[in-house]
Amino acid sequence: MASFVTEVLASSGKLEKEDLSSKISKMSRKVEDTKEEVCDMINKKYGDFLPSLQGSEELMVQVDEVSKEMDALKNCIENEVQQNIHVAMAEYAKLKQQLEKNTVIITMLGHLKEFHNAMEEFSKALLEKKYVEAANQLGRARANMHSLKGLKSSQLPLLSALSSELTVQRENLIYHLGDEWKRLVIWKLPSSKEPAGLKSFLKVELNLTYVCSKDGETKPPALLCCVLQALAIQGDLQNKIKLFSQVLLKNMLKPLVMFPSLSVRVTEQQGEGTILALQCLENSKEERSTPSQVYSKLLLVLQTLHSHLLDVSIGDKKLSAILGEIIWTEISQCIIHDCLLYSIPTNSSQLEKYNTVIRETEEFEKSLKEMQYLQGDSTDLLKYARDVNCHFASKKCKDVIVAARKLMTSKMHNTVKIAPQSKLRLPKLPAPSSAVKQESTKEITIENAKQLSVWSLCLPACRISESVQQLMELALNTLCEAVGSSTPCALQLFFTVRNIFQLFHDVVPTYHKENLLKFPHLAAIQHNNCMYLAHHLLTLGHHFGAHLPQPLSDGVATFVDMVPGFRKLGAQCFLAQMNVQRAELLERLSTAHNFCNLDDEDNYIAASKAVRQVIHQLKQLGTVWQDVLPVSIYCKAMGNLLNTAITEVIAKIMMLEVCLFSQPFHSYIMVVISLWDMFSAFRLISPTEIT
Repeated sequence: MASFVTEVLASSGKLEKEDLSSKISKMSRKVEDTKEEVCDMINKKYGDFLPSLQGSEELMVQVDEVSKEMDALKNCIENEVQQNIHVAMAEYAKLKQQLEKNTVIITMLGHLKEFHNAMEEFSKALLEKKYVEAANQLGRARANMHSLKGLKSSQLPLLSALSSELTVQRENLIYHLGDEWKRLVIWKLPSSKEPAGLKSFLKVELNLTYVCSKDGETKPPALLCCVLQALAIQGDLQNKIKLFSQVLLKNMLKPLVMFPSLSVRVTEQQGEGTILALQCLENSKEERSTPSQVYSKLLLVLQTLHSHLLDVSIGDKKLSAILGEIIWTEISQCIIHDCLLYSIPTNSSQLEKYNTVIRETEEFEKSLKEMQYLQGDSTDLLKYARDVNCHFASKKCKDVIVAARKLMTSKMHNTVKIAPQSKLRLPKLPAPSSAVKQESTKEITIENAKQLSVWSLCLPACRISESVQQLMELALNTLCEAVGSSTPCALQLFFTVRNIFQLFHDVVPTYHKENLLKFPHLAAIQHNNCMYLAHHLLTLGHHFGAHLPQPLSDGVATFVDMVPGFRKLGAQCFLAQMNVQRAELLERLSTAHNFCNLDDEDNYIAASKAVRQVIHQLKQLGTVWQDVLPVSIYCKAMGNLLNTAITEVIAKIMMLEVCLFSQPFHSYIMVVISLWDMFSAFRLISPTEIT
């Protein structure tokens, strides 16, 4: 026991020189020995009942000494070993940092090696015209460049030099690809200074070289495929195809649509290529191409391009699909506005024939889908062709409004005679539906057997503008087009007719305002025009209503609401002219010096001149209005003006009543004669005409 304590005490000052692990193992063995002895003693004491006080005391001392030795060892570990641990951790962190730096350097060297190898392979592939391989190697070099830029310890001057080299080689590749493209796809275009026209487009040619393979099969050459795929890898293909599509649209596709005399000539040159050129058809005198002609010409161009240029896969898409996405919207709008718009029928009887155009449009789009120019089921072009009823109605309405406005702004003095027996030349309409027909065939019995005169509700004899008669015929023809048309088309046409009359109500009085006030002849014609239109608008809707689709046949098709407006318009126009004439009569009579002192020569001459002017005005109006206005309106108008003149003369004479007997009698003989002449001026119509 003494030797154990002595060894522990002797070794307590030499921990710095001995191995810590060996000391800990020795301590462990001593603890185990003590444990065995204690357990043996406890076992003997309580198991074998062999008490030994002396042995117990020695063991207690031994335990205390071991505990002290353990505390001393613990203090040693905390003071010295813990300090050594911090030093070791610092050294480990430094080694780790150095390792990371070395790893980064090795990685950078690896990327530099890959970049160098990629650029070497790129140069080799470019010399051998392996453009796809060159583009891939350039992409590989670009990827390594991006990786180098991501490393923190990369040297900026080195990266700048590598980036410049990469840019130079990329531009070099694009230049070679563009040069190859120009040799494979050659455009011959007219000079930019030359005005665009048919003659300039005849100079357009597209030469596709090297298009035939060795086995004679027509397909895009391998070199062209490599060029296009390399352009796609470099991201420049979209721009190249966009430029090509712009030239194709401007110089070949659009001219083929707009000029009916242009056609395409495709020439195959063995071993050299294919030439697409525009040529002029000598026998073509049409102003617009038919849809079938346009479709056949465009298909010839697009099929040739597909066979010799565009049948190349770029990723998961064909090159023809890329071109189609760029050009389709513009070329379809060109076909619509320069071809289909003019092919729409002008008569409803021709609508059935338009089904041929719809089928041709469907076949055209089907061919484009087979070549992958088009994607999807329906396009604006086909929708436009199928909506022919709406377009027919729109075109018809537009043409009708333009024609109506032209008639309204034409000269009004060209007139035609309208007699009471004159009737509108109403077209023969198809039989109405059975319900309407039964209602119309019901017998109507009246209590009074006395019938109205044949001339009842007839328009009196007068003259109207020839343009108004043509306007009414235009309205009748438009309503005939509405009969048998689809409901949307019929509605549009019917309300276009209403717009025609509303336009007349608004435009004519404004457009001819000065002339209607200046010329009494035109005012009378405008009055008759309005009454003529109002007269026929009463029954126009009734004549067509039963033959139009619903809801027009349910009473919507009517023009009766417009009748009061036209009657008021005609009356206002003529009353305005009457006021002008009345003012002129009064102004002329105002120069008669109130018929006072007619013995004076100057007064006599002034009064005589005023009376002659009034008589001349009345005769002139009678000449102008007699054959234009209805007899009753003419008589009322002339009587009103004559009454105005006579009333004014009598009023002036009554003012002279005070001095009447002081004046010589012969002075007023002239006044009586003047009144008689005014009455005579009204006798321009025979009594039979008045009655």
